[in-house]
Amino acid sequence: MSSDAGVLTLTQLRKSVPGGRLLFDHLDLAVSAGEVVAIMGESGVGKSTLLNLIAGLDLADAGEIAVDGVALAELDDAGRTVLRRDRIGFVFQAFHILPHLTLAQNIALPLVLAHRPGGESLARAEAMLEAVGLPGRGADYAAQLSGGELQRIAIARALVHRPALILADEPTGNLDPETGERVLSLFLDQVRATGAAALLVTHSERAAAVADRVLILSSQGLAPRHDG
Repeated sequence: MSSDAGVLTLTQLRKSVPGGRLLFDHLDLAVSAGEVVAIMGESGVGKSTLLNLIAGLDLADAGEIAVDGVALAELDDAGRTVLRRDRIGFVFQAFHILPHLTLAQNIALPLVLAHRPGGESLARAEAMLEAVGLPGRGADYAAQLSGGELQRIAIARALVHRPALILADEPTGNLDPETGERVLSLFLDQVRATGAAALLVTHSERAAAVADRVLILSSQGLAPRHDG
Protein backbone atom coordinates (compact mmCIF):
# COMPACT_ATOMS: atom_id res chain seq x y z
CA MET A 1 0.00 0.00 0.00
CA SER A 2 1.39 3.35 -0.95
CA SER A 3 2.17 5.85 1.79
CA ASP A 4 -0.33 8.37 0.42
CA ALA A 5 -3.23 5.90 0.24
CA GLY A 6 -4.49 6.84 3.69
CA VAL A 7 -4.81 5.12 7.03
CA LEU A 8 -8.44 4.42 6.14
CA THR A 9 -9.61 3.80 2.58
CA LEU A 10 -13.14 2.99 1.48
CA THR A 11 -13.74 2.10 -2.16
CA GLN A 12 -17.16 1.86 -3.82
CA LEU A 13 -18.82 0.79 -0.60
CA ARG A 14 -22.45 -0.33 -0.75
CA LYS A 15 -24.75 -1.24 2.13
CA SER A 16 -28.46 -2.03 2.36
CA VAL A 17 -30.59 -3.03 5.33
CA PRO A 18 -32.88 -6.06 5.74
CA GLY A 19 -35.82 -5.59 3.43
CA GLY A 20 -33.59 -4.21 0.73
CA ARG A 21 -33.57 -0.48 1.51
CA LEU A 22 -30.32 1.01 0.26
CA LEU A 23 -28.40 3.00 2.85
CA PHE A 24 -25.60 4.15 0.58
CA ASP A 25 -23.72 3.22 -2.58
CA HIS A 26 -20.57 4.30 -4.45
CA LEU A 27 -19.01 5.44 -1.16
CA ASP A 28 -15.33 6.41 -1.43
CA LEU A 29 -13.15 7.90 1.30
CA ALA A 30 -9.49 8.20 2.28
CA VAL A 31 -8.41 9.54 5.68
CA SER A 32 -4.73 10.29 6.32
CA ALA A 33 -2.66 10.07 9.48
CA GLY A 34 -3.33 13.04 11.77
CA GLU A 35 -6.49 14.01 9.89
CA VAL A 36 -9.94 14.41 11.49
CA VAL A 37 -12.89 13.89 9.16
CA ALA A 38 -16.45 14.58 10.36
CA ILE A 39 -19.37 12.63 8.91
CA MET A 40 -22.79 14.27 9.11
CA GLY A 41 -26.18 13.42 7.61
CA GLU A 42 -29.83 12.89 8.39
CA SER A 43 -30.91 10.39 11.04
CA GLY A 44 -31.21 6.88 9.62
CA VAL A 45 -28.87 7.49 6.71
CA GLY A 46 -26.36 4.96 8.06
CA LYS A 47 -23.65 6.91 9.90
CA SER A 48 -23.30 4.42 12.74
CA THR A 49 -23.61 1.55 10.27
CA LEU A 50 -20.67 3.01 8.38
CA LEU A 51 -18.58 2.95 11.57
CA ASN A 52 -19.60 -0.66 12.17
CA LEU A 53 -18.49 -1.58 8.65
CA ILE A 54 -15.11 0.08 9.14
CA ALA A 55 -14.68 -1.70 12.48
CA GLY A 56 -15.47 -5.05 10.90
CA LEU A 57 -18.57 -5.50 13.07
CA ASP A 58 -20.81 -5.60 10.00
CA LEU A 59 -20.19 -6.55 6.38
CA ALA A 60 -20.73 -4.40 3.30
CA ASP A 61 -22.76 -5.64 0.34
CA ALA A 62 -19.99 -4.57 -2.02
CA GLY A 63 -16.81 -2.51 -2.06
CA GLU A 64 -13.55 -2.54 -0.16
CA ILE A 65 -12.37 -1.31 3.25
CA ALA A 66 -8.72 -1.09 4.30
CA VAL A 67 -7.43 0.01 7.70
CA ASP A 68 -3.73 0.77 8.04
CA GLY A 69 -3.06 -1.15 4.84
CA VAL A 70 -5.07 -4.23 5.85
CA ALA A 71 -8.05 -5.18 3.67
CA LEU A 72 -10.95 -6.28 5.86
CA ALA A 73 -12.22 -8.64 3.16
CA GLU A 74 -9.07 -10.73 3.58
CA LEU A 75 -9.72 -11.30 7.31
CA ASP A 76 -11.93 -13.83 9.08
CA ASP A 77 -13.82 -13.00 12.29
CA ALA A 78 -10.75 -13.61 14.44
CA GLY A 79 -8.60 -11.44 12.19
CA ARG A 80 -11.11 -8.58 12.33
CA THR A 81 -11.14 -8.87 16.13
CA VAL A 82 -7.36 -8.54 16.22
CA LEU A 83 -7.52 -5.57 13.85
CA ARG A 84 -10.01 -3.80 16.13
CA ARG A 85 -7.89 -4.57 19.18
CA ASP A 86 -4.57 -3.45 17.75
CA ARG A 87 -5.28 -0.73 15.20
CA ILE A 88 -8.58 0.96 16.09
CA GLY A 89 -9.63 3.09 19.06
CA PHE A 90 -13.27 3.83 19.88
CA VAL A 91 -14.95 6.82 21.56
CA PHE A 92 -18.69 6.53 22.20
CA GLN A 93 -21.45 8.94 23.21
CA ALA A 94 -22.21 6.85 26.33
CA PHE A 95 -18.54 6.69 27.51
CA HIS A 96 -18.70 2.92 28.36
CA ILE A 97 -16.36 3.26 31.33
CA LEU A 98 -16.56 0.10 33.47
CA PRO A 99 -17.63 1.11 36.98
CA HIS A 100 -15.93 -1.79 38.81
CA LEU A 101 -12.49 -0.95 37.41
CA THR A 102 -10.29 1.96 38.40
CA LEU A 103 -9.71 4.70 35.85
CA ALA A 104 -6.20 3.40 35.16
CA GLN A 105 -7.56 -0.11 34.64
CA ASN A 106 -10.22 1.21 32.26
CA ILE A 107 -7.64 3.07 30.20
CA ALA A 108 -5.28 0.07 30.18
CA LEU A 109 -7.95 -2.33 28.86
CA PRO A 110 -6.79 -2.29 25.20
CA LEU A 111 -3.26 -3.11 26.35
CA VAL A 112 -4.46 -5.89 28.66
CA LEU A 113 -6.50 -7.40 25.82
CA ALA A 114 -3.36 -7.28 23.68
CA HIS A 115 -1.49 -9.18 26.44
CA ARG A 116 0.95 -6.39 27.14
CA PRO A 117 2.85 -6.63 30.46
CA GLY A 118 0.89 -5.29 33.42
CA GLY A 119 3.54 -2.80 34.48
CA GLU A 120 3.82 -1.33 31.00
CA SER A 121 0.04 -1.16 30.66
CA LEU A 122 -0.46 0.77 33.89
CA ALA A 123 2.49 3.07 33.18
CA ARG A 124 1.02 3.99 29.80
CA ALA A 125 -2.40 4.44 31.39
CA GLU A 126 -0.93 6.88 33.92
CA ALA A 127 0.82 8.77 31.10
CA MET A 128 -2.51 9.04 29.23
CA LEU A 129 -4.22 10.30 32.39
CA GLU A 130 -1.70 13.13 32.47
CA ALA A 131 -2.16 13.77 28.74
CA VAL A 132 -5.93 14.24 29.16
CA GLY A 133 -5.55 16.49 32.19
CA LEU A 134 -6.38 14.01 34.96
CA PRO A 135 -2.97 13.23 36.49
CA GLY A 136 -2.92 11.14 39.64
CA ARG A 137 -6.53 9.98 39.25
CA GLY A 138 -5.71 6.41 38.24
CA ALA A 139 -6.99 4.85 41.47
CA ASP A 140 -10.35 6.65 41.27
CA TYR A 141 -13.55 5.13 39.91
CA ALA A 142 -16.07 6.32 37.32
CA ALA A 143 -18.61 7.32 40.00
CA GLN A 144 -16.23 10.05 41.16
CA LEU A 145 -16.08 11.78 37.75
CA SER A 146 -18.23 14.24 35.82
CA GLY A 147 -19.46 13.50 32.30
CA GLY A 148 -16.69 15.57 30.75
CA GLU A 149 -14.07 13.76 32.83
CA LEU A 150 -15.53 10.38 31.84
CA GLN A 151 -15.20 11.31 28.17
CA ARG A 152 -11.57 12.30 28.82
CA ILE A 153 -11.03 8.78 30.18
CA ALA A 154 -12.71 7.35 27.09
CA ILE A 155 -10.34 9.34 24.86
CA ALA A 156 -7.35 8.15 26.89
CA ARG A 157 -8.52 4.53 26.53
CA ALA A 158 -9.03 4.98 22.77
CA LEU A 159 -5.47 6.24 22.30
CA VAL A 160 -3.43 4.29 24.88
CA HIS A 161 -2.52 1.47 22.48
CA ARG A 162 -1.50 3.99 19.79
CA PRO A 163 -4.01 2.89 17.15
CA ALA A 164 -3.81 3.98 13.55
CA LEU A 165 -7.51 4.90 13.42
CA ILE A 166 -9.95 6.48 15.90
CA LEU A 167 -13.70 6.01 15.39
CA ALA A 168 -15.81 8.48 17.38
CA ASP A 169 -19.61 8.17 17.45
CA GLU A 170 -21.31 11.34 18.81
CA PRO A 171 -18.56 11.80 21.44
CA THR A 172 -20.10 15.01 22.80
CA GLY A 173 -23.72 13.90 22.62
CA ASN A 174 -24.08 13.58 26.42
CA LEU A 175 -22.14 16.74 27.29
CA ASP A 176 -23.18 20.35 27.72
CA PRO A 177 -21.83 22.69 25.01
CA GLU A 178 -18.99 24.16 27.08
CA THR A 179 -17.76 20.77 28.30
CA GLY A 180 -18.18 19.39 24.81
CA GLU A 181 -15.92 22.06 23.36
CA ARG A 182 -13.21 21.29 25.92
CA VAL A 183 -13.45 17.58 25.18
CA LEU A 184 -13.30 18.19 21.42
CA SER A 185 -10.22 20.37 21.82
CA LEU A 186 -8.57 17.63 23.87
CA PHE A 187 -9.61 14.99 21.34
CA LEU A 188 -8.12 17.01 18.49
CA ASP A 189 -4.88 17.65 20.38
CA GLN A 190 -4.44 13.97 21.18
CA VAL A 191 -5.18 12.83 17.63
CA ARG A 192 -2.58 15.29 16.33
CA ALA A 193 -0.06 14.23 18.99
CA THR A 194 -0.38 10.52 18.20
CA GLY A 195 -0.68 10.85 14.42
CA ALA A 196 -3.85 8.76 14.30
CA ALA A 197 -6.50 9.24 11.65
CA ALA A 198 -9.94 10.03 13.09
CA LEU A 199 -13.46 9.62 11.78
CA LEU A 200 -16.02 11.58 13.77
CA VAL A 201 -19.74 10.87 13.32
CA THR A 202 -21.82 13.71 14.72
CA HIS A 203 -25.01 15.76 14.51
CA SER A 204 -23.24 18.61 16.28
CA GLU A 205 -22.09 21.64 14.31
CA ARG A 206 -19.68 22.44 17.17
CA ALA A 207 -18.12 18.99 16.89
CA ALA A 208 -17.89 19.15 13.10
CA ALA A 209 -16.16 22.52 13.35
CA VAL A 210 -12.97 20.92 14.72
CA ALA A 211 -12.61 18.60 11.72
CA ASP A 212 -10.28 19.12 8.80
CA ARG A 213 -13.10 18.08 6.46
CA VAL A 214 -16.86 17.74 6.84
CA LEU A 215 -18.61 15.19 4.63
CA ILE A 216 -22.34 14.55 4.23
CA LEU A 217 -23.52 10.95 4.03
CA SER A 218 -26.49 10.16 1.79
CA SER A 219 -27.71 7.23 -0.27
CA GLN A 220 -25.36 8.41 -3.04
CA GLY A 221 -22.31 8.11 -0.77
CA LEU A 222 -20.16 10.84 0.80
CA ALA A 223 -19.88 14.39 -0.51
CA PRO A 224 -18.09 17.48 0.84
CA ARG A 225 -20.30 19.94 2.64
CA HIS A 226 -20.40 23.34 0.98
CA ASP A 227 -21.23 26.10 3.43
CA GLY A 228 -22.71 29.32 2.24
